[in-house]
Amino acid sequence: MESLKKPNCANSSPLTPLGFIERAATVYANSPSIIYNHLTYTWTQTYRRCLQLASSITRLSIGKGDVVSVLAPNIPAIYELHFAIPMTGAIINTINTRLDARTISVIIQHNECKLLFVDYQLTPVILEALSLLPDHCPHPILVLIADDEPVSLPTGKFINTYEAMVEGGDPGFMWVRPENDWDPITLNYTSGTTSAPKGVVHCHRGTFIVAVDALLEWVVPKQPVCLWTLPMFHANGWSYVWGMAAVGATNVCLRKFDAKTIYTAIRTHHVTHMCGAPVVLNMLSNGERLTHTVRIMTAGAPPPAAVLLRTEALGFDVTHAYGLTETGGLVIACSWKKEWNRLPVMEKARLKARQGVRTIGMTEVDVVDPESGASVARDGVTQGEIVLRGGCLMLGYLKDPESTAKCIKNGWFYTGDVGVMHTDGYLEIKDRSKDVIISGGENISSVEVESVLYLHPAVNEAAVVGRPDEFWGETPCAFVTLKDGHGKPNPTGEEIMQFCKGKLPGFMVPKSVVFKDELPKTSTGKIQKFTLRDYAKKLSSTVKSRM
Repeated sequence: MESLKKPNCANSSPLTPLGFIERAATVYANSPSIIYNHLTYTWTQTYRRCLQLASSITRLSIGKGDVVSVLAPNIPAIYELHFAIPMTGAIINTINTRLDARTISVIIQHNECKLLFVDYQLTPVILEALSLLPDHCPHPILVLIADDEPVSLPTGKFINTYEAMVEGGDPGFMWVRPENDWDPITLNYTSGTTSAPKGVVHCHRGTFIVAVDALLEWVVPKQPVCLWTLPMFHANGWSYVWGMAAVGATNVCLRKFDAKTIYTAIRTHHVTHMCGAPVVLNMLSNGERLTHTVRIMTAGAPPPAAVLLRTEALGFDVTHAYGLTETGGLVIACSWKKEWNRLPVMEKARLKARQGVRTIGMTEVDVVDPESGASVARDGVTQGEIVLRGGCLMLGYLKDPESTAKCIKNGWFYTGDVGVMHTDGYLEIKDRSKDVIISGGENISSVEVESVLYLHPAVNEAAVVGRPDEFWGETPCAFVTLKDGHGKPNPTGEEIMQFCKGKLPGFMVPKSVVFKDELPKTSTGKIQKFTLRDYAKKLSSTVKSRM
């Protein structure tokens, strides 16, 4: 047996998610692959378009190891580019469409992309970003995604349009397979809940693992109808961009959406699956009752139990999961137990708000003391840092070995998330380590305070951060938005604080409440707490808080 303990030429072909679309073009040839407004493509057409596009990209001397960036919303082009770019051997970098020109300029300079596809609505921001590049920094080649709009190329800026590159490509192009499992396929920048995004590099093997793993965990059947409410630029749509090709899904694309648009799409296309941050659940929770079940995968922040309850009462089936840009997709999920169906509704919602257990493709998950590395007690109370091991973890941060070494150590990836392990082995996030509020020596989970605020019938969204205080060090400061037409006069800050009393220990009750029309968010719906912390620091500190 010892002589057989090594790979051979037949069994060591590198894993890659690019093979999913090749197979889909055979198995699901004439089934719809993409629906967008009046446009519908089949899997045969989408595969051919990707090959043609890859062929045209290659003619621009783009190939193995080069970075190709994309700035576009959830339209067919960004879906196709997830296959076409790596089919050339290049690395796809999808850029957050809500970033400002300065940040985009920093990303372009950092990743040295040679080619950049830009949606026509985003040309002003990209041209401004390019104008901010240092003189020594080469500019990428620009291609305009015109969608179905009759637009002309800005003189001297764009070399071609997206559709012209598709039409001019070779449908018989032989796509470039990775030479090694560890060849990079994608570069993603962290989402911006902190002020310093980093470039996360993933390989073909890792994206293959997480894409298949995510389908298994969500029990996605063949040929579902997926509504793209999750930005495809966010961790490549949690790798479902590739995964949906594996099951021959119909991908319903939306350039932009609100609750009305989502409900219309669900009815029109009989949507079965959709993903999104808890902000999407909140958007849907005041809507209409469904005529068929729609399965939602939510992640990005712990959804309040009250929001889960309202959403599921309308007919949505919510699965709560956890992942990071550094994991390429979802690696922990609240796998549901049949016996929990007999519990009261609020208890079921509370259980579903937990992050859960490792997915099948994840090797190990633990909660440890960040100093000693020892596992914390499984009592649902003792907090520690969430650590991970598994094949879908990133290769590292681009050009940043120091940050890579800081989070990958002792055989684990240290997430920076604070959590507890319950007695049943299910994990629950309590906070990001930087979001824990320390007041008078007590650690306060902002997530726990927010979950109580969401119980208030007038509260639409809530975020809690630490506000500097001369006596306590810092105290909880709540930022809330209110529901439109909730039927009663708007509550005061004092009333919000009074509502929290009795539901929280005294030291956890917000000592100040700030009403906002809108909370600052990333493109994926995560609330930007660093912005709120800056705001809280500027609040008057003349009145000392007392508990």
